Amino acid sequence: MTRNYPPILITLLLLFTNSLFAQHTIKGKLVTETNNPVAFANVILLDAQDSTSVYKGTISEDNGEFLLEEIASNDYLLKVSFVGYEEYLQQISVNSDKKIRKITLKEGASNLDEVTINARKPKITRSIDRITFDIENSTLSRGNSWDILRQTPGVIMSQGQLQVRNSNVTVYINDRKVQLTESELQTLLQSYSAENIKSIEVITNPPARYEAEGGAILNINTTSAISPGYKGSVEGNYTQGIVPKYQLGTSHYWKGDKLNVFANYTFSPRKEIKRDDSYINFSPNEEFGQRWQTDFDRVTRSQAHNANVILDYDFDENNKLSFSSNLLFSPDKTFDNSVRTDIESSGNTPFSNFMTDSEVVTDEHNIALDLTYTHNLENGGSFSAATHYTRFTQDRDQMVATNYFDSAGGNVQNINFNTSSGQNIEIFTGQLDFNSSIGEMSFDAGAKVSNINSNSGINFSNAESLDDLYDNLSDDFYYDETVSAAYISISRDWEKWSAKAGLRGEYTDLLGVSLSTNQRNRQEYFELFPTAYLQYRASDNHSFTLDYSRRIERPRYESLNPFRYFLNENDFNAGNPNLRAAISNNINLNYTLLGQYFFDVYYRDNGRSPASLAFQDNQNLTIRRMQANLLESKSYGLDILHGRSITGWWYAQLYASLFHEENTFLAVESNNAEVTNEIDAVFGQLYNAFTLSKDGTFSGNLSFTYVSDYIAGSYNFDPFSTLSLGFRKTLWNNRAELSLNINDIFNDTNTRLTSRYLNQDNSFFAQEEMRYVQVGFKYNFGNFRLEDNQRSIDAAERDRL
Repeated sequence: MTRNYPPILITLLLLFTNSLFAQHTIKGKLVTETNNPVAFANVILLDAQDSTSVYKGTISEDNGEFLLEEIASNDYLLKVSFVGYEEYLQQISVNSDKKIRKITLKEGASNLDEVTINARKPKITRSIDRITFDIENSTLSRGNSWDILRQTPGVIMSQGQLQVRNSNVTVYINDRKVQLTESELQTLLQSYSAENIKSIEVITNPPARYEAEGGAILNINTTSAISPGYKGSVEGNYTQGIVPKYQLGTSHYWKGDKLNVFANYTFSPRKEIKRDDSYINFSPNEEFGQRWQTDFDRVTRSQAHNANVILDYDFDENNKLSFSSNLLFSPDKTFDNSVRTDIESSGNTPFSNFMTDSEVVTDEHNIALDLTYTHNLENGGSFSAATHYTRFTQDRDQMVATNYFDSAGGNVQNINFNTSSGQNIEIFTGQLDFNSSIGEMSFDAGAKVSNINSNSGINFSNAESLDDLYDNLSDDFYYDETVSAAYISISRDWEKWSAKAGLRGEYTDLLGVSLSTNQRNRQEYFELFPTAYLQYRASDNHSFTLDYSRRIERPRYESLNPFRYFLNENDFNAGNPNLRAAISNNINLNYTLLGQYFFDVYYRDNGRSPASLAFQDNQNLTIRRMQANLLESKSYGLDILHGRSITGWWYAQLYASLFHEENTFLAVESNNAEVTNEIDAVFGQLYNAFTLSKDGTFSGNLSFTYVSDYIAGSYNFDPFSTLSLGFRKTLWNNRAELSLNINDIFNDTNTRLTSRYLNQDNSFFAQEEMRYVQVGFKYNFGNFRLEDNQRSIDAAERDRL
């Protein structure tokens, strides 16, 4: 039976339905009591019946205006909050587009203890394959990106390299690998403001989409641009260690409707002092041995230029083209070395001391170019194609002169020689990546091919006095490597469980040729690298994660060169063309308590990983340092992490680790006996961030790191610690920033390294300028509150330069 409704009833029902499901907008503006706009305030729309249920949210623009869109007709509670101001609440009824009268935020009358903690507290979360430190708009988002990275929990600086769990880390920005040396990386990140960092991810077992090479990954996620316009900055810092150092830089960013442009230039004129105190006990187990005590002084002068340009062009919302370039030019970098060695002997020796002067002049050029096309799919997935090119050149000249003296001060012997060396490296890569959804599963796949070609040579001149000690010193070395890779990864989430699995395959074909020694090192191998992750969320307070990965460590190109770089004719660094890549297996069991206490138990079998080993020849009285494959290497430990706000103005973060490390290698100067170097140690790291003014413009930080013991190859480290203090003050409504940092207050970061086993006994105490005071100033102009598209260059092979 068909029922006929009156037309008036149908009309009323349509009007009611349209009103019920209509989508409206809410506009407004936030100002202070002095009528200044309030930017970046949180504006939240809550359900009027349940004030804890968030319906919509946004942040205010530079001019204080905010816009909430697609609001259904209903009653709501509007909540506005901003650090240093009282919370604002207003009940509103929405049945059409609504414009709210100007909202005036009142400055908080309470003390610092009552500042909104949630807006200032860094957030630590664990996902299935990483720990994420969300620092956006927190007390940690001050200073530069290098400071934040260096203070990330679990990260330690050892011998100029960032390490996690005694393994070198790889740095990414927005999932793009930063392919620079440690010094270049530091220069680059010091010019990036920490205010542009959204979060830092620590990935100890990287999934299959990342290259299989390397250890842990530190991925810096930057914020995205929010409005069009131009911003720029100029900055500089003065550092006083033993001698002064300077750094000047400028950054510029422009965002249009389709085109984003970022450009940065940094100039770093530096003078650095390094002093070493070392000894070698030749034939320590024999009656007539010699002890060589050496004082080493090095003065390094450099004037590095670093420039970056990044272009992003959006054809439309689904298609984007990105270009980035990085240029490093470091001309006439000089190393002036002065060495005095005193000899103690129980027998007769023809000389009692010798002095060596050495000068090294280096020119380096490093250019990297990247081009990436990205297409977003309708189902939320994406497809990208990328290509990369690197050209690295280095020219180095060295002069060495040694004078030997007897006990009366008479000149006994002179040895002089010169070297001239050069290296040219070219890297080409191409990469395809695809991600999408298949039902309830996430799917990733991709492929990559890379080719590395390196030509290098070294020529010795005026080296007749070395003929009795060494042969085939001059050499040319050619190295060609091609790596082809493909990967696939799937993941799925359930109510309490999450699972992720991936498989990456890499085929490597390499050839290294030394002309003078007629050595040919040809390697072809295919390896599979599985990854697996399983997470169980028992409740809101308890979560468990188990993960596994298989990875590879390839030797650096320079380590493969069979060249020798001499401190003097008795002390040199040597390359090793017979180095092999090493496979590691890593497993972690993680437990999270109350969402803020993190416990990691890990085991890592590093296999035959390359390591720096020192070997002294007690008969010929020489010592050489070289990279060699270990027989085996493993480590295990327990890591604990917790961060919390002690008060509204004080945030503290503690990282502690109990760990065991061991390396087994062949003692080539001791009849190839097997030697195991192992330690049990404690690593502690405490970071404190303070908001020292009510408006948040004055902040400070205090950090302390302690390591009870550490090993690197055949060397053991003495205990060392670092205490550092920093202050930061923003001026003129955040238009400018003034900073003061005091690093290594007690000068305890430098420590002694000792290699003592069987018939080997040598040690050195490298005293670099770790204790310093740094004053910095930055001035922002234009629409400086814009976040930019800071990215990195992408090529997996450049970190082996």
